[in-house]
Amino acid sequence: YLDMQMERSHSASQERITAVISSFSERNIKGVFVETKEDALKEIFAIIPEGAEIATGSSETLREIGLLTVLKEKSHPWKNVKDNLFTEVDHLKREELRRESILADYNLQSCHAVTENGQLLIASGMGNQIAAIAYASKHIIFVVGVQKIVKNLDEAFERIHNYVVPLENERMKKTGFKKGTTLGKLLIFEKEIRDRDVHVILVNEKLGF
Repeated sequence: YLDMQMERSHSASQERITAVISSFSERNIKGVFVETKEDALKEIFAIIPEGAEIATGSSETLREIGLLTVLKEKSHPWKNVKDNLFTEVDHLKREELRRESILADYNLQSCHAVTENGQLLIASGMGNQIAAIAYASKHIIFVVGVQKIVKNLDEAFERIHNYVVPLENERMKKTGFKKGTTLGKLLIFEKEIRDRDVHVILVNEKLGF
């Protein structure tokens, strides 16, 4: 198993953070570093214009920075296309709403590992958020705690299989989903070659899994 000492100490050197941000620019990704989760939430408000259509992936990070509370309380100026998703009782209608959500202008996510040279890795069960990230949404915003920075792809895969999946499995079971989680799909985001905005807000805190 991967030595998760890095998870117990979330700090990252300024040199390492600067190198990651620089690597993002080479991949057509707009990287910004902020100190706190409150700063991350402010950055989201600064990026997304009033009236924009938004959707979110399932993310502990987005919950921890307070974004999900903002969306639940509707204390924001956007159109959240997932407002009706979790209140819809019809399974087929709920699946249709989930498909529609990947087409939102702005899609907010986290990721599960960031390599030192700027690659983003996203793990998923069904893959609906991967569809939005890989192609569908016009703007992607990732919020990522600095503890997710790893040296390379080998460490990224170790982190996902030996740390992220067990914690997500435990979380799912606590929410009443007895089967836990399944790692169905993995996306390596190498670079953006289309004319769309991809933002990474790198936060100097331990956030998410």
